[in-house]
Amino acid sequence: MCSKNKSERWSKRAAHGGDRAVGAVAGVKLALREKVEEDAGNMALEQLSDVVQRCQAIQDENFSPVDFDQFQSAGKTCIEQGDSAQVLSIIIDDKNANIVRCMGWNLLEPLVKVLLKKEDKNCPHCHAILTHLIEVCSAKELVVGLLEQVEEADSDAIAETIILLLKPLQTVLLKLGKKKSSSVGMALSTVLGQVAQLPVPLSKEQEEDDVFGLCRCCTALLDFIRPFVEEVKENIKHSRSISRDDELKGEILKFCMKSLSEPLLEVQLKDPDTLEQSPLRDFATEILVILSSIGEPLPNLLCHNMLRKREVPGFLEEDVRYPKESLACLAHLLFVKHIAMDIFPAVLSPIFLLQCNMEYVELLLSRTEESRLEKGLELYEKTLVRVEDCSLPVDLLDLKPFFSVPQNLVKVMTLCPVQTVRTKGLSVFQLSIDKFNTEAKYKFFRCMLKTSEHAGVEGYIIKNIKNQIDLSLGPGNENEWFLGKHLLPLLHQVLRLPQGPETDLLHNLDRIMESLNLLRYLLIRDKEWENETGIWNELYKIEDSFLKPLRMGLNMSKAHYEAELKNAKENKKSSGTESKAAACTVTVGNEKLPNMTPEMQLQVLQSALFTFDLIESILARIEEIAEAKGRV
Repeated sequence: MCSKNKSERWSKRAAHGGDRAVGAVAGVKLALREKVEEDAGNMALEQLSDVVQRCQAIQDENFSPVDFDQFQSAGKTCIEQGDSAQVLSIIIDDKNANIVRCMGWNLLEPLVKVLLKKEDKNCPHCHAILTHLIEVCSAKELVVGLLEQVEEADSDAIAETIILLLKPLQTVLLKLGKKKSSSVGMALSTVLGQVAQLPVPLSKEQEEDDVFGLCRCCTALLDFIRPFVEEVKENIKHSRSISRDDELKGEILKFCMKSLSEPLLEVQLKDPDTLEQSPLRDFATEILVILSSIGEPLPNLLCHNMLRKREVPGFLEEDVRYPKESLACLAHLLFVKHIAMDIFPAVLSPIFLLQCNMEYVELLLSRTEESRLEKGLELYEKTLVRVEDCSLPVDLLDLKPFFSVPQNLVKVMTLCPVQTVRTKGLSVFQLSIDKFNTEAKYKFFRCMLKTSEHAGVEGYIIKNIKNQIDLSLGPGNENEWFLGKHLLPLLHQVLRLPQGPETDLLHNLDRIMESLNLLRYLLIRDKEWENETGIWNELYKIEDSFLKPLRMGLNMSKAHYEAELKNAKENKKSSGTESKAAACTVTVGNEKLPNMTPEMQLQVLQSALFTFDLIESILARIEEIAEAKGRV
């Protein structure tokens, strides 16, 4: 027993001894590494001192590429190794002024890396070095160097890099005097390009937390651009005119247009009731204020596409100067978010504003991104509610956007995967119909029935036609478009089967049901002796072109589905209980339905037959009414 305990104690001692040995080895390695780093730092400091001393003797700043490389390499190593205090003493030494003025900007990269590590003890010295370089180095070289750091920032450090460098960059640009316009434009373009990579906050909480820094970047950008905006405003005040050739104004205009498309078009701004302090809403507001203050009135921008004369040379340049996507965002900010409306005059008519906004609605609804579709629907709705019902004239339908927007709306209503967007699309579609006058509604319905390839949309249009006829039959509402000779061509367009008796009745169910409901309504509502709609004179034609083909197609479809149902029942009975859950296929109209269980198969076939019975009941009622009148 004693020997066993001894053995265990020796094992434990050996294990502890092994741990101490491993720890000792790790400590030695760490010490060696620190010693190597210290030696490397000392060597770099010596190299930096050597190159500086050598360069002090060079006249007329005629430094060689080797001098530049050695200064950059040694200075970078010193800063990275924590010798920034020694570097600072070299940088601020008056004897080295020429050297620093020519070469100092090459130290921006290591300085930025240290400054981004905010807890680093060397940050104060690095700040001092950066401040001194900004004061003494060539402004043009500093602009290039600073923008390189912004452009090459790691994806997780974009915001911090921008916020760190915007103030030094502003200082350098202001030193360029009258020749700064192109450099300002380059800086704004570079920074916005990086800002566009930052994720957009979607919720109130995300905007408040600002984890990715988009809000802080937008706020910093406003501070950055302010002195340049003030300079343009002063130029306008002193010249008493607005010159399109003002380069600085042109660069600020580009910045504003770019900001409208990215990030503002991507952002869903929160109302003040939801988020009292919103940096993104403040950014949007300030962008519109800047545009107005630099001689770009908001009404002119909004109506730009309508007011410009395309016969003037250079209109393609105008498209670049005023991108339509940016102007679409401007319209959304004005009419949906009511931003900067206090500087937007209320003298423009609602119909004119609708014409202005239709191109922007068309653009937004032609996209597939949910955010774009939502903004397009919101803009269209807010513009339409300003317009009186039944006031839009028919000649507007000759304008391309008034044709394209309904087509885009149909795609939204039928193809968008988001239920709320589809529902909103239908609501706005109906609102747009309500704003047309009677003749415009008539022409719109005919156009939609001709161009639509979706039975649900066609059924919805036919329901609207029925409502317009019902309105026209009311006392004091008579009109020539939904009664009499103009109505008949529209009725013939409605009361037809797209492929005759071969028409797929289930696929076209919405259209067929609404067509039958319309015909039944007309025969009941419009008495034969009054015949205000003219339906009784056309009933024999409708019988040949619609009712008979429908009856024939109905009989064929019922026979086909009854046979399928019979086969399905027999298959299920013969297959027994083992394959109750087995998948099978059904072929209908030469098309295979997805795999389904026998129970699901029976339900589908029975549902189809119930639908055919419903169609047949309405058809029979129509035939009954017509026969009672002695017309069929």
